[in-house]
Amino acid sequence: MLLILIKYLYSLFNSSIPSVFSYASTRMLLAAITSLIITIFLGPFVIKKLYVMKIGQKIRSKETCPLLAELHEKKKDTPTMGGILILFSMLISLFLWMDLTNIFTLILLSTTLWLGLIGALDDYLKLKHKNSKGMPSKLKFFLQLVFSVFIALFLLWPSADRFIKKDFFSRPLAKENITKIKTENVKMNTFKTAKPVNLTAKEYFSRLYVPFYKKPIVLKGFFIVFIFLLMVFVITGSSNAVNLTDGLDGLAAGCLVMVAAALGLFAFLSNHIQMAKYLNILYIEHSGEIAVYLFAMAGACLGFLWYNGFPAQIFMGDTGSLALGGVIGISAILLRREFLLAIIGGIFVVEALSVILQVLSYRYRNKKRIFLCSPLHHHFEYKGWPESKVVIRFWIISLLLAIIGVATLKFQ
Repeated sequence: MLLILIKYLYSLFNSSIPSVFSYASTRMLLAAITSLIITIFLGPFVIKKLYVMKIGQKIRSKETCPLLAELHEKKKDTPTMGGILILFSMLISLFLWMDLTNIFTLILLSTTLWLGLIGALDDYLKLKHKNSKGMPSKLKFFLQLVFSVFIALFLLWPSADRFIKKDFFSRPLAKENITKIKTENVKMNTFKTAKPVNLTAKEYFSRLYVPFYKKPIVLKGFFIVFIFLLMVFVITGSSNAVNLTDGLDGLAAGCLVMVAAALGLFAFLSNHIQMAKYLNILYIEHSGEIAVYLFAMAGACLGFLWYNGFPAQIFMGDTGSLALGGVIGISAILLRREFLLAIIGGIFVVEALSVILQVLSYRYRNKKRIFLCSPLHHHFEYKGWPESKVVIRFWIISLLLAIIGVATLKFQ
């Protein structure tokens, strides 16, 4: 929106627009700064308002988890639904610094609104009915699934080319047809650079890019069903995984900063044709819009940590965790980096797996548990680790995983 206004003002005065505003790198930084400042500035107002509305966090009962109930006793009335603050600052950055006509922008916007609405409704039902667990888990999962299926069908259906330009995706400018020329003392290699090959949306999304492996895995025919299922799994899985991780002060928000920044870097490099050529990755036209939104998320989560760090003054709740998890899942799909997300978002993956394994073990091993408590961060609390130590160590692991993810750009 702001870019449109700047363009209008400069056309009004017959001047040229400063090219700096068209750079994705500039808009990434401005989006991060904008969301960070808005979150910190509005934080006290939102916290006070939620206190007045008596929107307090619920903790596990002493009957189900006595030790956890004792450890988290002080969190009982801490305001939740703070995800509204994060999503609001991200959306302001979106409207200010992103191209509102771009399909990537529209997909990210719809993801934020749909999953944020599901999370907000779930939080509201928990608070309205004191003994309620919120929205029925099956209904919540169904609504997530409906959205995931819609996005997957939209991206894989041939008609998507009407919305996504056919020249959005190009294969990297590979070095081919190597010819060796011998001289008296020197051997030289000359390279005939291949022309970029444009891909349709369906051709692009039928490819899988695996970290540390240079060439894409192309799936055709019936195997396209696997791509469809993978898309649905990544969106719903990442959304719920972040939700499960959001259990300690600052844990989910801190990890999201690193994941969003690392994934945003990939989006930025894919948007630069020369960098894509140098790194031998796919050039994706306008993927800079994805980078801008991911940096807006990183800035918003960093600002939220100002109030969410130990001891937390506010929690993001399902309103934030479901939407933020969905956004990183959607971004990974648009960039064809689903397997990369499993690396840089390894904390979320392990947290979700710990819950799944705990449930399966309890059900099929005569009520035997693998962990003292799940998700995994509660297991370490049960072992006597202070909450702040658990969070900081998880942050360190998340940073290490993000660095490994970025390193895959060279080790492939």
